[in-house]
Amino acid sequence: MSEIVLFHHMLGRTDGVVAFADRLRERGHTVHVPDLFGGRRFDCIEAGIAYVQSEGFDTVAQRGVDLAEDLPANSVYAGFSFGVIPAQQLAQTRPGAAGALFLYSAVSPSAFGAGWPASVPVQIHAKDADPFFTDEGDIDAAREITAASDDGELFLYPGNEHLFAEAGHDHYDAAAAALALDRITAFLERLDSAH
Repeated sequence: MSEIVLFHHMLGRTDGVVAFADRLRERGHTVHVPDLFGGRRFDCIEAGIAYVQSEGFDTVAQRGVDLAEDLPANSVYAGFSFGVIPAQQLAQTRPGAAGALFLYSAVSPSAFGAGWPASVPVQIHAKDADPFFTDEGDIDAAREITAASDDGELFLYPGNEHLFAEAGHDHYDAAAAALALDRITAFLERLDSAH
């Protein structure tokens, strides 16, 4: 079973994020969910963005990287939206990464130095009309990452919701979330069988 480090989005370490981690735990995986916001939660993405800007975008993202130092290097690094930033940095730069799992976001690999390491499997999930994903360059970054990986998959779901796998949120899409979880489960099983 996989050891997963799951980073939350701009709303903080919400019940929906914890519930998603619990779904992975039910499948036998060990899931760590570091809190980058020190217990703060926000009702809207804009409020979360304002908090991160006040703390310093890079400072908050670096917290995630620092919090992972005491966790196994051969983890699967996962993130929701903003949480993709520390997850992607770790997957790209920390030796031994077992894989990467990104929901709602992706960053150009050049942001972390060299390109995406071909040996690191990656799976990315987003809505095909989510303006945060399709209008801000994330979709291009996702295609670049999955093309560079020897085992890269990009799954696009119909709709424009951003936090579509966040149970309890207005964006929640139960059917898309269930399909994403099935695909994530298969991805993690594949990683487990490879090690």
